[in-house]
Amino acid sequence: MSALVTDQFRILNASNFIDSIQDSTNSYYVFVGLSNPGPVSGSSPAAYGFGRDPNWNTTPPNPTDNIDYLNHYKSTALFGKKITSANIRRVIRKIDWVEGTKYEMYRPDYSVVNPSPITGAMRLYDANYYVINSDYRVYICIDNGSSGINTTGNSSQDQPTFTDLEPSRAGESGDGYIWKYLYTVSPSDIIKFDSIEYITVPNDWQTTTDSQINAVRENGDSTLNDNQLKKVYIQNRGLGYTLTSGKTCNIIGDGSGATVSLDVDTSGRITDATVTSGGKNYTYALVDLGTTGNPGIYAQLIPIIPPSKGHGFDVYRELGADKVLIYARFDDSTKDFPVDTKFSQVGILKNPTVYDSTGINTSKFTSSEFSAVYAMKFGGTPTGSISVGDKIQQSVTGGTAVGYVASYDSETKVLKYYQDRSLYFNPTTYNQTDYVGLSTSGKVLQFNSSNQVSKVGGGFNASVDSSFIGITTTISNKIINLGVQFTNGLANPEINNKSGDIIYIDNRPIVTRSSRQKEDVKIILEF
Repeated sequence: MSALVTDQFRILNASNFIDSIQDSTNSYYVFVGLSNPGPVSGSSPAAYGFGRDPNWNTTPPNPTDNIDYLNHYKSTALFGKKITSANIRRVIRKIDWVEGTKYEMYRPDYSVVNPSPITGAMRLYDANYYVINSDYRVYICIDNGSSGINTTGNSSQDQPTFTDLEPSRAGESGDGYIWKYLYTVSPSDIIKFDSIEYITVPNDWQTTTDSQINAVRENGDSTLNDNQLKKVYIQNRGLGYTLTSGKTCNIIGDGSGATVSLDVDTSGRITDATVTSGGKNYTYALVDLGTTGNPGIYAQLIPIIPPSKGHGFDVYRELGADKVLIYARFDDSTKDFPVDTKFSQVGILKNPTVYDSTGINTSKFTSSEFSAVYAMKFGGTPTGSISVGDKIQQSVTGGTAVGYVASYDSETKVLKYYQDRSLYFNPTTYNQTDYVGLSTSGKVLQFNSSNQVSKVGGGFNASVDSSFIGITTTISNKIINLGVQFTNGLANPEINNKSGDIIYIDNRPIVTRSSRQKEDVKIILEF
């Protein structure tokens, strides 16, 4: 049995995903993670922990999609930013208007057996039937001057710039192009989402109160205006018709109200077809040429059926908006995303819960950003130096607490770290192989405020400032927001890193931050 997942299903899924993000009962976050994808600090010969790879920076491995790895991605997450309706858009392929280029006209019947004549696209959404101009206005091509005897149409000479509601030619070159204005990309979308590959499509097309979008949408609603059909394509001009030029013929089918005016030459060939009334409710249509004698060759006229009720009514379907672009900016304004950290993974996490040391709290985390790492603030003057990826340790009741450094701010003396399974697996194979000392080294133990913290292998020692409480510290009369709440010099993650669902993960060559960087993350999801 053959089956087909349709383009409309993909467009629906993109819409459903955006609806899910806009649903106030959900919390989606873009996060960055895995600050040490390379060899374990101090290992000789070089050893690589769980989920790491020796060629990460040159050829990042493909992410593994299973529950085991999804749990690991969460345990090495660093920081996250909430996705809001302001930071997500449907997107379509970017097709720039370029003088002298041939563009395809909108037709709903491109397929394997009827590919588009210019690009050979086997579906509408792969054909180049719309453009964006230099002013970020988007137009759909209603007519490119093509016919059965000129199947690829003409080269476009006039850039469309108008914002009229009805389709129109763009200039006086006579290139045969008719364009339909759809919308203008907003300045804020240009700043956030601009891409060499994609064009954003406005959110909430059907419900927005934006006056320009409302005008386009309502003009495209043939239940309000009998103007659904815009084009009749002349596949075959026929021969020997006794029609007179300018004759108006009815367009019949499963809709009503559409008419077309036809011109013929002296041999009875149909040379032009102009829709004079667009009608409504058509899903197929035929031109009724009436009683025309007995022509030598019958004409084939194809009324082009727009999507939905008419061009501009539903741009998601009209433009094939089955991709979503998500934007997030990370900076160090609250120290949640430190200057000195590194990351090699970008992901999307849905509905993490609030951190609770017992794991019982199931309250959904809803703040605008989160820190997924532990932190400690040192007192006095730490000795030596420490770097991202180094392994730290502390003697505690029951054994030794260990962690990987995610960042260290020498100004605030705040060190951030995480504890993933590589710290507890067999130190040679980094899997569940038995090893001497597993009964103590395999336990996950937490750092405390009492004992000294050091770097494994030596070179750094510090003491936790057990008297420090709060979320800010003052240095040289400057109040610095540390991003997380400290108690006795220690801070927990803001989310439970065992919670939530990872719905996207991407491995990247490691990104090393500097004090002047702001990380703009753009994620494309294709449905």
